[in-house]
Amino acid sequence: MSQRKRMQIMLKYTFSISFIFILVLTACGQDSTFVEPADTIKNKYLPSGLRIGTDVISIIRSQSGDNFDGWEINADIDFYRYYLAIDYGSWARSEALSNGTYQNDGTYFRVGADVNFMLKDPDRNMFFLGIRYGQSKFDEMLTYTFTDPNFGDFQKSVTTGQITGRWIELTSGLRVKIWKGFWMGYTARLKFAPKTSDTPGVVPYDIPGYGRADKSTYWGFNYQVFWRIPFRKLN
Repeated sequence: MSQRKRMQIMLKYTFSISFIFILVLTACGQDSTFVEPADTIKNKYLPSGLRIGTDVISIIRSQSGDNFDGWEINADIDFYRYYLAIDYGSWARSEALSNGTYQNDGTYFRVGADVNFMLKDPDRNMFFLGIRYGQSKFDEMLTYTFTDPNFGDFQKSVTTGQITGRWIELTSGLRVKIWKGFWMGYTARLKFAPKTSDTPGVVPYDIPGYGRADKSTYWGFNYQVFWRIPFRKLN
């Protein structure tokens, strides 16, 4: 079994377990007899802190000779159980073809929201589901060799202008406090509905932040480290 196939199976199990765990937490956590005071409800939706971090997997891939160079910055801010999440990254990839090479280079962002299902944890550790809108801007270059029957081999390069890519993601994962402001966690991503524009006469091959443009769904996984900047003391 290939490494990609094992990753897809692992992520599918992650999402399945996530949904089951959320249903259990929701069923166990319901309490219809308790009503919080109005002032408590108002204050708990005030943001208590900002987390800023990075994706460790992107750094490792960039140093491993995987024909990939990139990085990603992650941030989220809480509104009680709801989190506004923003990601920004750089992505450059090269791939050898049978008669040449393919390269792309661009940046991307994601914006969306997560819902935390670990409401009673005093440290606000997270087990979450979320949704993201992703968009990227990138260039592609294809260098290939072709043979003319009269003049022999020639090398040619085709370069695109700025291409725009868009997609949607469903996310699930964990955020855990390790020490003081230091947090760690992971995010599993089901990416789907990719679209591209500004591509006259060109079919994009790889979309930064998404992956292969010819795939209608794509699995992604990030292992992240964060530092949390507190705004106020947690209730």
